[in-house]
Amino acid sequence: MEFTASQIAGILEGEVEGNPEIAVHKLAKIEEGEEGSLTFLANPKYTPYIYSTAASITIVNRDFVPEHTISTTLIKVDDAYQSFSKILEYYNEVKFNKSGIESPVYVSESASHGKDFYMGAFSYLGNNVVIGDNVKIFPNVYIGDNVSLGDNVIVFAGAKIYSESIIGKGCVIHSGAIIGADGFGFAPSRNGEFSKIPQTGNVILEDHVDVGAGTTIDRATLGSTILRKGVKLDNQIQIAHNVEIGEHTVIAAQTGIAGSTKIGKNCLIGGQVGIVGHITIGDRVKIQAQSGIGRNVKDGEILQGSPALNYADYNKSYVHFKNLPKIVNRLDHIQKTEDSE
Repeated sequence: MEFTASQIAGILEGEVEGNPEIAVHKLAKIEEGEEGSLTFLANPKYTPYIYSTAASITIVNRDFVPEHTISTTLIKVDDAYQSFSKILEYYNEVKFNKSGIESPVYVSESASHGKDFYMGAFSYLGNNVVIGDNVKIFPNVYIGDNVSLGDNVIVFAGAKIYSESIIGKGCVIHSGAIIGADGFGFAPSRNGEFSKIPQTGNVILEDHVDVGAGTTIDRATLGSTILRKGVKLDNQIQIAHNVEIGEHTVIAAQTGIAGSTKIGKNCLIGGQVGIVGHITIGDRVKIQAQSGIGRNVKDGEILQGSPALNYADYNKSYVHFKNLPKIVNRLDHIQKTEDSE
């Protein structure tokens, strides 16, 4: 794929300064730019690189004025970072613009799909699967019975979507993700054995949910495990049965959420956070990496530690913890002084 500066400026509603016909076919960081690449400058600390970059085209803010000679063609826009993100989205749309069904695949006679559908080799569509328009299913994907996928969904290679799952419009499910496996439900018996509790619910992903590689979302015991609109999950996250996550909450890698916990909207949860089951976490909560959450959390709280404390209290406590040897020595000195009197 190759685009000229004038074409890119048209997409971004930007202004070209330099050669409008110069073309690019790849993307690069500004410090690694080379001929034929497109880059951007948004962070002022990277400004020195614009004078040395070999990138053919650089997207900059409209107020940027070079102080030295530059060789790169500029495209001036209102917000360089957002504009480069828009180009990345456009690049991916073109990159993933595949259609047709490869061979071999298995498609149930009762399955249906919309227009501009792509299905990669060795994939499987079960009974009564319903798929919308412009859906891309890459090789080695399993989609079980009675699953529905909305328009513009992308399922990358090797993902598994179990029966009865409902996937909304614009969702992205990355390689190795598993949607709808059984929840971890076992009942202890008197002889010490554990009997499996049937998991009869499903998983619902509302529109524009992203699920990272290797992430698992368990089906509900009864009812649904629900991820609301705009939730973004990183790689290798465990979402247990009957969990509900509110709109536009973002969760980083290796976090685990136990069963039946409810998380509010617009929360930010760091990596390797552990959250117990059957609690409620409010809206706009921020949880620092490696924290352990074992209680209900109010709206807007910021937490850190295990068990987690208020963020400010944690930082104050940590200062005291670091100074603990000095404090102990001081107490010993005071004790010795009192003993000698």
